[in-house]
Amino acid sequence: MTATVTASLDVMGGDRGAEVVLPGAAIALSRHPDLRFRLFGDETIVRPLLEQQPQVKAASTFEHCEISVKMDEKPSQALRRGRWRSSMWRAIEAVKQNDAAYAVSAGNTGALMAMAKFCLRSPAGIDRPAIAGTWPTVTGKCVVLDCGASIGADADALFEFAVMGAAMARTLLAKSRPMVGLLNIGVEEVKGLEPIRLAGQMLRDAGLADLEYVGFVEADDIGRGRADVVVTEGFAGNIALKAAEGTAKQIAGHLREAMNASFLTRIGYLLARPAFQSLRAKLDPNASNGGAFLGLNGIVIKSHGGTDAEGFASAVEIGYGMARSGIVDEINGDLAAYRETQARMSEAVAQKTGAM
Repeated sequence: MTATVTASLDVMGGDRGAEVVLPGAAIALSRHPDLRFRLFGDETIVRPLLEQQPQVKAASTFEHCEISVKMDEKPSQALRRGRWRSSMWRAIEAVKQNDAAYAVSAGNTGALMAMAKFCLRSPAGIDRPAIAGTWPTVTGKCVVLDCGASIGADADALFEFAVMGAAMARTLLAKSRPMVGLLNIGVEEVKGLEPIRLAGQMLRDAGLADLEYVGFVEADDIGRGRADVVVTEGFAGNIALKAAEGTAKQIAGHLREAMNASFLTRIGYLLARPAFQSLRAKLDPNASNGGAFLGLNGIVIKSHGGTDAEGFASAVEIGYGMARSGIVDEINGDLAAYRETQARMSEAVAQKTGAM
């Protein structure tokens, strides 16, 4: 019998809260019957809606929380006000206490990251967490990180992002040796900021067995699928992905307008409807919803605040796949192996220098 996987859900997070979270949980449960849920939220709101989802209710435990983190609340304020008592904190704390394999929230990103870092901490040696998202490409999907956990990153942090992103690609995309690229303003080695160039040199020199470093990639290479993992700092990564989301919505809007332009175009749409439905499914941001917080002692998934039930289900399923894979231990093992190799190389150089 397959062991169950428990997800803790911040039911109050997002623009519509429980109205999206509970139906999303129902969709994920229909696809993964071994899922179980720990639900955290305001009982006056959650319980009536939970009665409308009997399958979710049967697979869940519910705990009342008197505080919900507001979408516009400052992270420091949310941490002070919502620590111990908010639905967001309690969902994360369930992971720390091993009562859940992972947590999912569609709430305030800054508050979620602040609480996750405070509650779960980062393993020794990891400089900072990153938000890793998946995005459709012409060849399938790729992992992009950091998507907004922090602004700026030095070479060591970019290297860690590469290792963590490669582990996620092996887990979710079934890439045995993912191709990793650093996002830059050009592919030439002389271009870009110094941290990016130095991180590229570190990845070339490391010769890691579990990833293939393919050099610098530009923003238009993301959709082309030139790399399975695209590494950048949070400011550029967040802009790149939101620009891509906006472009997808723009294309969808232009297509709707063109198809309704005349009687003949509406007839043409009906004839080509299966192709357009396939295109819409590939471009739908909800199909790739869910950013994983990598670099913590536990798994936390951030869902887009404005997502629908299908999108929230996608975020739950990303966490499910990561929990099944043991990705936290894999990331820690990969980084520990690299640092051990670095230490041996440094010791060998020191011994050689001392003998001269």
